[in-house]
Amino acid sequence: MFVPSRIFNEEHELFRRSVAEFTAKEIVPFDPEWEKQQMVTREIWQKLGENGFLCMQVDEQYGGLGLKDFRYSAIFIEEVAKTGCAGPAIGFSLHTDIVCPYIEHYGTEELKHRLLPDCVAGKKILAVAMTEPGAGSDLQGMKTTAVDMGDHFLVNGSKTFITNGYLSDVAVVAVKTNPALGAKGISLLVIEEGMEGFTKGRPFHKMGLHSQDTCELFFDNVKVPKGNLLGREGEGFKYLMTELAQERLVVAIGALAAAEGVFMETVEYTKTRMAFGKSIAELQNTRFKLAEMFGDVQEGRMFVERCIELHCEGKLDAAMASMAKQRMSDMQCRVADECVQLHGGYGYIWEYRAARSYADARVQRIYAGTNEIMKELVARKVLG
Repeated sequence: MFVPSRIFNEEHELFRRSVAEFTAKEIVPFDPEWEKQQMVTREIWQKLGENGFLCMQVDEQYGGLGLKDFRYSAIFIEEVAKTGCAGPAIGFSLHTDIVCPYIEHYGTEELKHRLLPDCVAGKKILAVAMTEPGAGSDLQGMKTTAVDMGDHFLVNGSKTFITNGYLSDVAVVAVKTNPALGAKGISLLVIEEGMEGFTKGRPFHKMGLHSQDTCELFFDNVKVPKGNLLGREGEGFKYLMTELAQERLVVAIGALAAAEGVFMETVEYTKTRMAFGKSIAELQNTRFKLAEMFGDVQEGRMFVERCIELHCEGKLDAAMASMAKQRMSDMQCRVADECVQLHGGYGYIWEYRAARSYADARVQRIYAGTNEIMKELVARKVLG
């Protein structure tokens, strides 16, 4: 139905088939139970690791496959998100494509050798902790502090809305090592499960993403070794800005794939749902709505694939990534809403994918930087 992709080759498509087969067997059947538990199991993380689906870009010396081609990550994100299992899709991609790069790019050799092999194997689960109760998109407003005590930092504060938070073994935490310097006083620390004073809240009962463990993290005089500092002290904000382009592209890819998945399911539903003696697919309003959604998804795919190309070439800038995140998450919400409407009353029943897609989509416009912030970043580029 959709125009064939021009950025994926035969090897990519073989990888896509393996991801699709794994997802159909190991993720889709278990997602309803994970939703009840409000988190996936550790077993699925280890199965992902055994099949080489986690942190594929990590160098072989640290236990990875050394696949530097981001298109493999894009395929994995697409295939999981397309199934409607949004919670796992977000948790897995955050681990691989959002948090792991901080350790890869800025961690010491000791830290990389100690942590990355287990991240690749799914034995250690990653989270990133930036948002606080009083500081979301405004990272400079964070209150969590890390005081230099000589051979370690003493961390105090809290973080909230942390994806993978409850299951996480390792968290990359944004802290203020020098509160007086604003953005230039922010640093990144790796805080590990088991460190005294590091505790977690219960998983939030959210509107959507029910199988995604999202919670608060608390730091009460946590002693963090100096070796767990990522990069240089005071340069954390710069590192965050550098890595956010990929994070926002990851959100855009997942939003597009989720929209495509619920759209395709709705097309089939309209062919079998009867009203006024005919399938609702034969009604003009249905046909026009499907045509509009098809155009939105196809247009989105062409834009996102171009962004993936630019990213693989090292040319995707912050404004373009922000635009992709904003436009694709807005489109995902529109498509999910229309799919609920075309399902009628069944679109409001949780067992139907349309309902879950609608609930899962809404947060996409909030995390990874609100869409209002995304527009501001794009406007800065437009206005110079």
